[in-house]
Amino acid sequence: MLYIFDMGNVIIDIDFKRALAVWSTLSGTPLATLTPKFSSGDAVEKHECGQISDREFAEIMCDEMEVSLSFEQFAEGWQAIFIGVRQEVIELMKNLREQGHRVVVLSNTNRLHFDYWPIHYPEIATAADCLYLSQELGMRKPDTDIFKYVLEKENIAPDQAIFFDDVLEHVEAAKKSGIHAVHVADRNVIPDYFKVHDFSLPTEQ
Repeated sequence: MLYIFDMGNVIIDIDFKRALAVWSTLSGTPLATLTPKFSSGDAVEKHECGQISDREFAEIMCDEMEVSLSFEQFAEGWQAIFIGVRQEVIELMKNLREQGHRVVVLSNTNRLHFDYWPIHYPEIATAADCLYLSQELGMRKPDTDIFKYVLEKENIAPDQAIFFDDVLEHVEAAKKSGIHAVHVADRNVIPDYFKVHDFSLPTEQ
């Protein structure tokens, strides 16, 4: 089996409110003023597909939020979203690999975040066989092409893949691609899934 894990709020807890709090402090802009102006719109999508640079992204976002931040200040906030890994998921990923399954990460991410999480949370990469990252692929979820790409690279049929993601739209896109997909609505979903589906962890003879 191929097990595909999203990263944010699946393997690692993130919270974009933490970025807003940092930007509020650094810019002197009240959080209540800043929050409604923040959105994961076109700039975020282009950045996640590697279509604009980190500095271009920072400039666009600062313009949209109407704040004055240096690139370094913006990056400090953008990288503050990470809280910590879900160790129970890391252990499950390791166990799956030990049982002979293929385990990969499929994440909508960007180079500013890639400058941060592999250094601070190296256990994510070591628990996976491969990292499929949107900024390197030039496409992002929920584009069904990204699921097709992963399946082709892994040389596996859709019905032999299981995908975990916290965004329902991504889950539905995976299902349209023929992949069994699980919506990770909270941190109990993945551990509970494997408690029920013990058959997915066969012991090798």
